[in-house]
Amino acid sequence: MKRRNFLRAAVIGAGVTAFGNTLTSSALAAPAQNGPSPYGPLQAADTNGIQLPAGFTSRVIARSGQQVASTGYTWHSAPDGGAVFPDGTGWIYVSNSEINPGGGASAVRFDANANIVGAHRILGNTRQNCAGGAMPWGTWLSCEEIDLGFVYECAPAGPASAAVQRPAMGRFKHEAAAADPVRKVVYLTEDVTDGCFYRFVPATWGSLSAGTLQVLKAGSATSGSFSWATVPDPDGSPTATRNQVSGAKRFNGGEGLHYANDTAWFTTKGDNRVWQLDLANSTYELAYDDSLVTNGAAPLTGVDNVTGSASGDLFVAEDGGNMEICLITPDDIVAPFLRITGQSASEITGPAFTPAGNRLYFSSQRGTSGSSSGGITYEVTGPFRA
Repeated sequence: MKRRNFLRAAVIGAGVTAFGNTLTSSALAAPAQNGPSPYGPLQAADTNGIQLPAGFTSRVIARSGQQVASTGYTWHSAPDGGAVFPDGTGWIYVSNSEINPGGGASAVRFDANANIVGAHRILGNTRQNCAGGAMPWGTWLSCEEIDLGFVYECAPAGPASAAVQRPAMGRFKHEAAAADPVRKVVYLTEDVTDGCFYRFVPATWGSLSAGTLQVLKAGSATSGSFSWATVPDPDGSPTATRNQVSGAKRFNGGEGLHYANDTAWFTTKGDNRVWQLDLANSTYELAYDDSLVTNGAAPLTGVDNVTGSASGDLFVAEDGGNMEICLITPDDIVAPFLRITGQSASEITGPAFTPAGNRLYFSSQRGTSGSSSGGITYEVTGPFRA
């Protein structure tokens, strides 16, 4: 197998976003295997119903249909993909709403002491906004998971009227996005059973108003080399973008996406895989496949949103499974980091770390009710590895 690189984050001033990191490499011999978590075993569920390692605590920061703290703002239904952005000495957590119609995205503002000091809408009147991605210039891409869906570029500080539709990035069943500042492109996943993996090449880096949409071409194997080909008609009508280029590689239900150090990782829910693209060498391989776990039951199933931590770990949220966020370490170990109990009819969405790397935000999309109106958004604090 090729080498796999993992994120090692270092905060670089007040302007740091998801891309304010330094990175190192880690050699791996095979797709990740079941093993002990570096944080130790999960403890009994806390008062919020979350099992965490020793030393970690959770709090609820928002509930769908209820006011966020004392802000007067009502949190959206079905919270989904999210990200954290610096905001002066504090930060902002943004979260999509996966409902149709309605959709959009909201944000919660925190001060330097993690007190909630505001909440607001950053996107409205869209449809089924599932995942997205943070851009290095400080905006949030919110993606519609519908046929011929759009990407919207939003300001984390708002207002919603500042959001801009980006049709040049293609119209298809969008899921996640991740920027690559080295090659100056944005990668995109597609959530259909025969979906593709795309990159958008902006005409001008830092602007998404114009550019070229390309699709990944490769063979049918689980590892090999790849190339890119231009999609003739990004509008996707009458021919879907995934069907316009011969040889485009198919992925079974593209979901979460994370970029660091010349590498992109993304998940496919249809086959419970985490894929790795070595962008410097134009090769791809499996980082994880539940069917290739040989030393006990696969700990990670229902793969969905993914993010990276300061220690070089990938954190992968489950849609179903055991309602866990599992981590994949640079040592090629996969293990549960947390488990939400009593919410088996939900899914975990939107994991994202603060710039300092000491707080993790995420949501249970349907909470204890199993309904999109019952979403719960959490914060976990503790001794994350540095």
